[in-house]
Amino acid sequence: MNTSAYTREEEFREEDNHLLSWDEWLRQHVAQLLLFARQQSRSPEDAEDILQDALIRLARKEAAGEFVGGQEAWLSYVFASIRRLAVDYGRKSDRRQKREDEACAAEQDEDVYADPWFSSAAADEELKQFMEMQLKKLPSKFSEVIVLKIWGEQTFQQIAETLEISQNTVASRYRYGIDLLRKALRNKKEQL
Repeated sequence: MNTSAYTREEEFREEDNHLLSWDEWLRQHVAQLLLFARQQSRSPEDAEDILQDALIRLARKEAAGEFVGGQEAWLSYVFASIRRLAVDYGRKSDRRQKREDEACAAEQDEDVYADPWFSSAAADEELKQFMEMQLKKLPSKFSEVIVLKIWGEQTFQQIAETLEISQNTVASRYRYGIDLLRKALRNKKEQL
């Protein structure tokens, strides 16, 4: 009998008997999983979210006793989950971007007719100064998004990259800031 083959076989059996704790398994595989998630996703933030979701899926299946294959199949399962989740995230992002672009186009169409202060040619100086003052009064997280979107002519995606925040956050800050400016403008018009 070949001694080296017997020794390798014994080592293999010992490895099978030794299961890693969840923390040990994560430490051993997180770098390669994150790298794969980054390759599959559109942003580093999405990659982290995707990896987290994939790990949660694994943990839930394992806790429910539904996972088949044991710990040696975890890695393959997480890789497959990352791939599927990245596709889902991409589709959601595309749908969200389309909705946001349509909403912005509709808002811009409304703004051209309802709020002439956006168009410097039609705005009188007093109204322009009032709106600038209101923009300065807004919290910077709202005003910077509005300035980048309207005067910087940036997309939500470009703004998200610039400010290193999610597109959802950019869109909600934009909408909230615009709403605050509209309220201020309505109040000014009511006072006149």
